[in-house]
Amino acid sequence: MTTMEPSRLSVTRSTTTDGITVLALQGEVDFTTGREIQYELLLPNDEAAPRTVVDLSRVTFMDSTGINALIGAHRAATAAQGWVRIAEPSPSVLRLLQIVGIDTVITCYPTLQQAVGG
Repeated sequence: MTTMEPSRLSVTRSTTTDGITVLALQGEVDFTTGREIQYELLLPNDEAAPRTVVDLSRVTFMDSTGINALIGAHRAATAAQGWVRIAEPSPSVLRLLQIVGIDTVITCYPTLQQAVGG
């Protein structure tokens, strides 16, 4: 008998009145949850949402899978004349973003409100 491990990641998608997509992630972003992140960062027709804020305040762990998903979303959004912003990364995730230099490519904001209003 095989039992499935429950997902260690949850994603909540919402849209502001200005049409900005907000993805609030909670849990771990790694190889096992990477496809879910990539799926959520894309619209149903595989086009990046023109304006997306990724709330990382409740992410406890992120590896290169999450970094690659963010870079892919950034590239797709930029190609569509849009953007991706990161909101409120936890200290450990912010440190990872700084080490790999993502914070110089995708703007990181200390709060969700600032990222949406940015």
